[in-house]
Amino acid sequence: MTINLRGKALLIDPVQTKSTGFTREERELYGLRGLLPYDVASIHKQIDRVLGSLRAKNSAIEKYIFLNALLERNQRLFYRTMIDHIEEIMPLVYTPTVGEACKEFAHIFRKPQGFYITPEDRGEIAPILKNWPEQDIRIIVVTDGERILGLGDLGANGMGIPIGKVALYVACAGIHPSQCMPVMLDVGTNNLSIRNDPLYLGYPYPRITGDAYRSLVNEFVQAAQSCFPKALIQFEDFLTPHAFEFLEHYQPNVRCFNDDIQGTAAVTLAGIYSSCRITAKKFTDLTVMFLGTGSAASGAAELIVDAFCAAGLSLQAARERLWFIDRKGLLTAASDNIKPRIKPYAHQHPPCSFVDAISIVKPDILIGATGVAGTFTEHIVREMAAVNDRPVIIALSNPTSHTECTAEQAYRWSDGRAVFASGSPFPSVQYGNQIFKPAQGNNAYIFPGIGLGIYASGARLVTQDMFLAAAQELAAIVSEQEINNGAIYPALPRVREVSLAIAIAVCRIAMQKGLTEKQLPDDLNVYIQSLMYEPNY
Repeated sequence: MTINLRGKALLIDPVQTKSTGFTREERELYGLRGLLPYDVASIHKQIDRVLGSLRAKNSAIEKYIFLNALLERNQRLFYRTMIDHIEEIMPLVYTPTVGEACKEFAHIFRKPQGFYITPEDRGEIAPILKNWPEQDIRIIVVTDGERILGLGDLGANGMGIPIGKVALYVACAGIHPSQCMPVMLDVGTNNLSIRNDPLYLGYPYPRITGDAYRSLVNEFVQAAQSCFPKALIQFEDFLTPHAFEFLEHYQPNVRCFNDDIQGTAAVTLAGIYSSCRITAKKFTDLTVMFLGTGSAASGAAELIVDAFCAAGLSLQAARERLWFIDRKGLLTAASDNIKPRIKPYAHQHPPCSFVDAISIVKPDILIGATGVAGTFTEHIVREMAAVNDRPVIIALSNPTSHTECTAEQAYRWSDGRAVFASGSPFPSVQYGNQIFKPAQGNNAYIFPGIGLGIYASGARLVTQDMFLAAAQELAAIVSEQEINNGAIYPALPRVREVSLAIAIAVCRIAMQKGLTEKQLPDDLNVYIQSLMYEPNY
């Protein structure tokens, strides 16, 4: 790293500082003598100090505030700590703590992060984007705050999500922090409790809608492409109709994807692939049932259908293996007001309740994507266990307070036979003489690797088969020991290994599809590793 500052300015610069880690020679060279205590502390000694302070905090939100302050103070120390202790740090930086942080965003605000665009910036988005201090942007994570996790419309408070996703891009895939940009399209909020909060920092009006809303989104997309032509745009936590609308509109011509649709789909599919190693069932024989009809569920269904077709099933046969449940019970061809993307899975079948549907359809896999806690009741789980020796139950909703059931409930209600994964982390569970280590189906296994692969390849577009390949790579990397522990995803400390494997697969697809003009080296492994940021002194 080139150091271009001296004295106090160097010490307080979050990118260049090493704090007490500056050597004697550096202290002399950069005018730091007398400004630091005597000891030269290695980054690892500093990490020990960070962890000691972190663990002394009494609540997750206090720990979030502490870590955010560390990021603002010493970037390399923050990311080195996160990478080396990711199982402890990631739940604090992202799910589940980020949900609470978003709700309290205006109240815990300390220092501006990210980029904000409001309706008052209409016609001037491109010029104001040039205010961003970095120019070589490769990743843009953008939200409008309307559907934050399972919490709904949080307005500008939703900026916590893009900030958290950027941290995951850096820690999980090694994208350099200077190449990542969190963006909030602050188009108002219809959440009166937030809008009337005297400390609220966002655009204090009802959400703009219709053409006014779409034209602002379009202006941002066009401006981002103009100002940052190498950037990948990740749409995050948009309301389901908008999420699909923007994905369908922009994906054919813009380097973009939607993590709630495609990232969730890939991590879900990977878990299904891995579960077959535990249940000894053939992938193409599986029947999958979804509770919920939003973007996560419908996106996962479409990728699962693609996977079935890639494995040899016809499109009709693939769709026949997927079933959906809503508030009224089983969705059938006779159901009213079926969402267009769910219609292919509304089969000819008599109406019935959720429990009866499990008894009749006998799904091998049950996936929850409702955002509603407790919807996988004891009756539901026991019925899944009645029709399967090893019922596979994937509760995707987060934060933890919104999950369909807990790991402990899934294991206890299935008499220890469930293969369980969740969107939020759960601790190990002892049932009888066995200790289960439930896996977290976190999108952090997918989107960072996709981003790294697009960056490495220079691909012009992000394609659906990249997510299919990502799911296959993630499933393949799960070890036998992890499978034996009942986990269908690899341990989180292996996430950089996962991201590298996905990035290699993305590069290969980009080359095969003619999506890149770059001449990529034969050894993609070495090449991509050389691009990955390693925060050290």
